Amino acid sequence: MSFICGLPILECVYCLGCARWVWKKCLYTAGYESENWGLATAEEFEPVPRICRIILSVYEEDLRNPQWAPPGGYGMNPDWVVLRKDYEDNQGCVTPYMIYLDHDHAEIILAVRGLNLAKESDYAVLLDNKLGQAEFHGGYVHNGLLKAAGWVFDAEYEVLRDLIAKNPTYMLIFGGHSLGAGVVALLTLLALDNRDKLGIQRNKIRCFALAPTRCMSLNLAVRYADVINSVVLQDDFLPRTTTALEVVFKLLLCLPCLLCIMCLKDTCTLEEKRLKDPRRLYAPGRLYHIVERKPLRIGRFPPVVRTAVPVDGRFEHIVLSCNATSDHAIIWIEREAQWALNLMLEKDQQMEIPAEQKMVRQESLAREHSQEYHAALQRAVALDIPQAYSPSSYGTFQEIHDGEDSGGLRRSKGSFLSSKKRTESWNEFVGRLFDVDDSGHMVFKKTNV
Repeated sequence: MSFICGLPILECVYCLGCARWVWKKCLYTAGYESENWGLATAEEFEPVPRICRIILSVYEEDLRNPQWAPPGGYGMNPDWVVLRKDYEDNQGCVTPYMIYLDHDHAEIILAVRGLNLAKESDYAVLLDNKLGQAEFHGGYVHNGLLKAAGWVFDAEYEVLRDLIAKNPTYMLIFGGHSLGAGVVALLTLLALDNRDKLGIQRNKIRCFALAPTRCMSLNLAVRYADVINSVVLQDDFLPRTTTALEVVFKLLLCLPCLLCIMCLKDTCTLEEKRLKDPRRLYAPGRLYHIVERKPLRIGRFPPVVRTAVPVDGRFEHIVLSCNATSDHAIIWIEREAQWALNLMLEKDQQMEIPAEQKMVRQESLAREHSQEYHAALQRAVALDIPQAYSPSSYGTFQEIHDGEDSGGLRRSKGSFLSSKKRTESWNEFVGRLFDVDDSGHMVFKKTNV
């Protein structure tokens, strides 16, 4: 009898707990995720709106007579377009893309457009994401996107190699939006893994993934953060969607219900369990978060761009927002990115920074990014994330120290020795133990007893 009398109390407690969770989740905004990140600078963020416009131009049939140009136009020279490939050319293996030779900024750009809701082939690529099906260098990647990236690389690496040979000082830029962002992120991994075919150094390759799908495991996302840059606008749902994408599209007509289910699932999953899951996919590389709305405020505010290489807390929670889908649109990303860049440039002009100091600031920025990159890798090692190491020296900017080695993060921060120093110490060690005889062979030194 006493048990039955206590049921209403338990129901009230349960309802209050659910109401509290819903209230906290409704007040949760995307700004909380990046509130402790550093602010991006104009130098590092400058390519983003420009890459957005180049990706938008892939949607145009004729660049000389554009129909969907943003305010101010695309800022492109149609004569510098090397090639364009549509769905017919790609055989449904990947979305349309373009290679553009930007002489004004000394860049070779491969831009891939996003998902076409009317094309079944795009769904086939996006929904081919069985976890654990595709492995890459000790991690896991999105299977369908890896196939698409491999198709693009096999089709265009000779064209890219010729362009790099003719323009050896140019940067190789990969840019994409949504599904295309996942393709270029994995295409960057393939390019880095086959640099001998392209004839290019690591620090000459950069990737800008705009509103990317979660396409690689955490160890790869952190390990390649020196080259891959992901841009997320406020509440965008896709970089936060951990549920299998085929489920998302099956329940697209009931997206609010799906978002609530995913919120509940992510809330009830322990952080340690998420980090220890090697097949859990994440948004790739360094993250740039454009924040333009504040809680309990109406309208958009001047955007602020925050950046970091987070390990834990890496866009883990769905944001219940009416803008979760609109923030995914590349048109909004381009507008807000350009607005944010203009604000950064205005601030620099007001401070009247001399050109020499700008060069010093650029070197300081590269150094800070390198240190943050190493710290993220060390954090990944501390969390026992497998294969969390850097395969080479820092790549996004010019190298700060000649021969700097960023591998072997299981050592402490102060034990990062350059390859030159390690070679010298090895030579000294060999010189103490061996001599060279008259025939040129190495023999042990004789010690006096």
